Amino acid sequence: MWDDAFPSFLIGLREGLEAGLIVSILVATLVRSGQKARLPQVWTGVAGAVALALSFGSVLTFTAAKLSGGAQEAFGGTLSLIAVCFVTAMVFWMRKSARNLSSDIREKVTAALAMGAGTLVLTSFLAVGREGLETSLFLWSTIQTADESTGPLAGAAVGLVLAAGLCWALYRRVLKINLTRFFTWTGAVLIVIAAGVLSYGLRDLQESGVLPGGTAYAFDLSRHVDASSWYATLVQGVLNLTVTMTVIQVLAYVAYLSIVMTLFVQGVRMTAPAKPAPAETVAPAETVADAGTEPAGAGTAAAAQEAPAAAEEAPAKGGRPRWLVPAALVAVPVVVAGAVIAVSDGKPAGSSTVSVSEQDCGRGFAAPQPGQQVFQMHNTGTKTSEVYLVNPGSNAVYGEIEGLAPGTTRALTATIGSGDYAWRCVPTGGRTVTSASVHVSGGAAVKAVVPVAEGDLDAPLAAYKAFVGTGLATLLTQTQQLQSDIHAGNLDAARTDWLTAHTQYASLGAAYGTFADFDGKIDGRPDGLADKAQDKDFSGFLRLEYGLWHNQSADDLTPVADQLVSDVDGLGKAFPTQKFDPTDLPLRAHEILENALQFELTGDTDQGSGTNLATVQANVAGTKELLTVLQPLLRSRAPELLTEVDAGMIRINGLLDAAHRPDGSWTPVAQLAPTARRQLDGAAGQLLEDLANVPTLLEIRKAA
Repeated sequence: MWDDAFPSFLIGLREGLEAGLIVSILVATLVRSGQKARLPQVWTGVAGAVALALSFGSVLTFTAAKLSGGAQEAFGGTLSLIAVCFVTAMVFWMRKSARNLSSDIREKVTAALAMGAGTLVLTSFLAVGREGLETSLFLWSTIQTADESTGPLAGAAVGLVLAAGLCWALYRRVLKINLTRFFTWTGAVLIVIAAGVLSYGLRDLQESGVLPGGTAYAFDLSRHVDASSWYATLVQGVLNLTVTMTVIQVLAYVAYLSIVMTLFVQGVRMTAPAKPAPAETVAPAETVADAGTEPAGAGTAAAAQEAPAAAEEAPAKGGRPRWLVPAALVAVPVVVAGAVIAVSDGKPAGSSTVSVSEQDCGRGFAAPQPGQQVFQMHNTGTKTSEVYLVNPGSNAVYGEIEGLAPGTTRALTATIGSGDYAWRCVPTGGRTVTSASVHVSGGAAVKAVVPVAEGDLDAPLAAYKAFVGTGLATLLTQTQQLQSDIHAGNLDAARTDWLTAHTQYASLGAAYGTFADFDGKIDGRPDGLADKAQDKDFSGFLRLEYGLWHNQSADDLTPVADQLVSDVDGLGKAFPTQKFDPTDLPLRAHEILENALQFELTGDTDQGSGTNLATVQANVAGTKELLTVLQPLLRSRAPELLTEVDAGMIRINGLLDAAHRPDGSWTPVAQLAPTARRQLDGAAGQLLEDLANVPTLLEIRKAA
């Protein structure tokens, strides 16, 4: 994860230190001038700037999530280019402004003090807000290049925490840092990282069709370098250099790095002082530290005198050619990548590059040796494609890659045994192509996933729909009994019959929209409603639960019960005609319990009855019923999985039974002993992990 975390760590450290220094100078200036009472105005502006940065990051994420695949690539590529511009400007600005930062901020604070509280808040907001926006944009861009968020977010968090600690130490005079040198070297590293982000952004724009040249490659090292190896992953994560790059990517990378790095290093030399700085370097924050009883005017004057000496130290040394440092920094990534390739002795054993497209599916595939093999799957076509390693006779699948974009290469690892093998390429919107087969002998038998055709799910779907139809008829009878209890004013009986009806509904697998809009009416939560449980639009079982366990009268609950019966009746009549995609059936086995883990085992849906665990038990029963109809397909593909799942269900039911009290009531989730709750969460998590294999095993794969 460090390869993905490092760029974000660096931006978090640098931007955090920059923003922290500004805040330190703001605070110290107010303290020195006897204006401590106005410190809350500074913190208000800082809080506003942080909120703005977080909001900006949320808007970027939400916007990208709502776009189509091509639009996401265009959006991400454009923002990557903007991020490069911001980071470049930030690096040059800080190189120029580091030595005058303290005096500039003090001048702004002095002006703000004369103009009122609002101006001071605005000053701190603007001073910190820019760093926050830059951090959000660059962090978002690095998350896109990493294709995951954990590493970049962790790196940024560590960088920001470290920056905060450094700023505190500088302010308290327990640490000395040569900030000019710090911002110079981190700026140089950020320029190298920004060059990679630029290259990645251009690739996104090429894949979205905004820029041409998506298949014009400057080089393709996939035949010699394992793209999934640790060294390739490290180089790609930190520098965004991949084994396959287009001409536009390479030209932009080299041009940006050469021009920007040269200008940056030359600027550093031009602004360096004529004489070397003293051996002892002093942080700018030290010049604005709290002076205790020192008069405000004297402190400000002293700080102004100390600022230049504190910020400067000559990074240049006489006699060295101007081109040496920028040339070295430009060459470092290339030299490192070349050295790694040389040391790694080329591609890994058994690795070969195989083409994926309608025109040349399987080109480059030769009879492999038995054992584990790594195939570099390279999409040479113009369409995103799925690719499967199959037995052409039985269509059994030994390995697969989904969503292989044009011009990209991804590694597929498979274990090869005796038998026939071929590649099946399934381009989006194109024709399915199966390559010529090869025969392998001498290896052990290897298990493969037997493909599922859409017709194979017809019988399980019919059986499951029959089960749900019968269950809905039973549910209608039970809700009518609940309605009668409430009409008669017998609320004790209503509480008992409510639990019976609600667990019956939970056993039908109504998670994730199986029942369309009826699910929200019958078992919807009050989340998102303006008045929560008191909202007029809150209905169904949970609304009745709230009323029955919050001492509402029968008259108050009668219309709720009547509406529930009407909705259950409507669902029973509509269900036979509702669309049920057969491919959704394997997903239900996983999603029903996922729903229980998210909402029931957290107590999120509890409206007062404390019966979440009864609902979980009903969800487990519904999952078991679904697995029963899928059992014929699963037993021929993964009999050991059924054994594991059965054992997991026995375990979780045993833990649930322990929470079922002798008087028939249930222990609320919040009242479970910590050990019991951990055991229950662990059992549910393990069962959910086992069930996650069901959709993969029963995925419909396109045959030739």
